[in-house]
Amino acid sequence: MTLFKFIASKTFFKHLGFAVGGVILLLFFTFQILRFYTHHGKALEVPDFTGMTLEEVNKKAKKNKLRIEVADSVFNNNRPKGTVIEQNPNPGFKVKKNRRIFLIMNASNPEKVKMPNIIGVSHRQAEAVLKNAGLEIGRLIHVPDIAINNVLNQKYNGEEIKEGTLVPKGSKIDLVLGMGLSNQKTQVPDLNLYTLENAKNRILRSALNLGAIIYDESIVDGTDSIEAKVWRQYPSYRENKMIRLGSTIDLWLTVDSAILYPEVEIDTTIIIINE
Repeated sequence: MTLFKFIASKTFFKHLGFAVGGVILLLFFTFQILRFYTHHGKALEVPDFTGMTLEEVNKKAKKNKLRIEVADSVFNNNRPKGTVIEQNPNPGFKVKKNRRIFLIMNASNPEKVKMPNIIGVSHRQAEAVLKNAGLEIGRLIHVPDIAINNVLNQKYNGEEIKEGTLVPKGSKIDLVLGMGLSNQKTQVPDLNLYTLENAKNRILRSALNLGAIIYDESIVDGTDSIEAKVWRQYPSYRENKMIRLGSTIDLWLTVDSAILYPEVEIDTTIIIINE
């Protein structure tokens, strides 16, 4: 039998049909197995783990058929120790069964850093050195000394601290600064509409200390406290008004636009255009 006659025969088409059918069946069963293995069409909603301890997270993850992995830990003094502060994927994200969820935990103990030596440098230099070391300026204590605005001593928790001493990262270091041999004064800064963080920096640059912080009833959560702005201060700002170095400034903050911008009024004038 020639090749042409075989291709044109019923036997050839019969075997071709079996081959095509077999391939179709093989593909069908392959896709079904993959569908089952990958849980096609089945998605779980990622729970919100923030604020939970690792033990609580593991229980909830097991219940939701998810896996947990701690990717990193940081220290945030404003969050409960040993709890989740961030997760990936985010809460509400749709994932498959057994998906790994990565967590960032709030460490129980802060990272330790070495205290630098800032004695003899200027106030501004000391601020930069402390920031680079992961520390912050606490109180400014001014004493009579010929070295105006230079650091005479560095203190932590009221005690002198030596270079190289390990302290928790983010600690506040008090600076003893020279104020000259007279009662030197500085201009009261105008802090109107400053956020708290910006007001703190401005106060420190003026060689002054932050006093009381008073939030009004418009502040209801952490976001409000971050976005709040100064609407009142004591001592109040006035051009050429001077106070002694190291004095404190009290701040009142709000997010109420009617208090922050009392001079802004809505123009309700109706304009009639004659056609």
